[in-house]
Amino acid sequence: MTLKSFIGKFVAKYDVAQTKRWSNNPIKTQEKVLQSLLDNAKNTDFGKDHGFLDIQNYDEFKKAVPVRDYEGLKHYIERIREGKLDVLWKGKPLYFAKTSGTTSGAKFIPLTKESLSYQIKAAKSALLHYVENSGNHHFISGKMIFLQGSPELDKKPVIPNGRLSGIVANFIPRYLQANRLPSYKTNCIEDWEEKVEAIIEETLPQDMRLISGIPSWVQMYFEKLEKKTGKNISTLFPNFSLFVFGGVNYEPYRKKFEELIGKKIDSLELYPASEGFFAFQDKQDEQGLLLLLDYGIFYEFIPASAFYDENPRRISLKDVELGVNYVLILNTNAGLWGYNIGDTVEFTSLCPYRIIVTGRIKHFTSAFGEHVIAKEVEFAIKGAMQKYPEVKLTEFTVAPEVKPIEGLPHHEWFIEFATEPNDIDLFANCLDDLLQDQNTYYKDLISGKVLKKLEIKTLQKGAFNLYMKTQGKLGGQNKVPRLANDRKIADQLKVR
Repeated sequence: MTLKSFIGKFVAKYDVAQTKRWSNNPIKTQEKVLQSLLDNAKNTDFGKDHGFLDIQNYDEFKKAVPVRDYEGLKHYIERIREGKLDVLWKGKPLYFAKTSGTTSGAKFIPLTKESLSYQIKAAKSALLHYVENSGNHHFISGKMIFLQGSPELDKKPVIPNGRLSGIVANFIPRYLQANRLPSYKTNCIEDWEEKVEAIIEETLPQDMRLISGIPSWVQMYFEKLEKKTGKNISTLFPNFSLFVFGGVNYEPYRKKFEELIGKKIDSLELYPASEGFFAFQDKQDEQGLLLLLDYGIFYEFIPASAFYDENPRRISLKDVELGVNYVLILNTNAGLWGYNIGDTVEFTSLCPYRIIVTGRIKHFTSAFGEHVIAKEVEFAIKGAMQKYPEVKLTEFTVAPEVKPIEGLPHHEWFIEFATEPNDIDLFANCLDDLLQDQNTYYKDLISGKVLKKLEIKTLQKGAFNLYMKTQGKLGGQNKVPRLANDRKIADQLKVR
């Protein structure tokens, strides 16, 4: 055992004990977080505009602060970008995380000293919880790779901006820097395919033990390694023991991953975003991610089924229920107030509070009133792959076919298989049955002959990578939407 591993074991035990203190007092913890946020922001422009000095409780906070998306806060953010102090949060942000928006073009999410410190703390705590829970501390002594965006920043504006992963890379603790790959030079390569080739050259001779990234891009890295060497990943990296991921459900990829790796390994799921680090997998044998209640964020929730109502019910943690699909609303120590991040979550446990990410409030298929969400299609694809074990997939997305050339309207599943089912019609029927089990509205539409059963469109190899490349979103933290309510993605995919 190396000194790093030895120290890591004891630090992990301490970190888990600290987590138990606030997770055992969740409501009181969140109340303290809200009060702290209000106290720190009471003299900001936003605090003055919304009467923070007079707010005594959550009910008063709801009345004073409406729910907004980025567009609703944009005029405040533009003032910060111009150099004004004390706008959304005291002082000014250290950075802006630049992300791609839909209606507003690029979005600039403020990152303050406080919010960044909690981003780093959460990432470290996730690994320490894994160490304590699994007993695996050996990865600490080996090399770690994080497949992410470029760390280069645009320093010309008043406040520098760049990708979140690149900004956070500048705050990696010194004791981990020697273990971390790829090199800064390689990480700065913008072209994703060129970058992956450079990463392969850097990592091949190394003792890789932890690999992190969005599953689809890590899968590309693994496939290129196998093609280059003719060996599976566990042969190349015999001490590789932990895959860390976030942003998408890992289950559709797991079978293909295990084939590429050559064995089963542990996985660790995180839920970070530019707006904050919200949750991580604290137990290997529990469903759901531990919601981080003492990390500078006060959470609110709106039932997704009522989100577009005129006055939807808006609640704090103490009123959430199991099994309800909620839109996640944030109030953060970066100055985001009543902020709709666009994600939907569902609670799997209320003691402690654990969640799963069910999708995006804008990513659904409901051309016929069925409102199918990501959680439901991911359940269906997982169940069908279990029934047909020969199936391995690379990526998929779902879109409605409203005006087919013949027959009834239906859902189209665009799937890029790594290994196809022996009988694709039986596989499609299984998928459809499982989706009907998940969504009664969809089931009623099928049984009522409004829709016919889903169809699978088999895509050529590399179809999703080609699509993402044409969108300028190949690699990094970019993800293919699981669902759409239109055919913008579907019509650009290359069907075989």
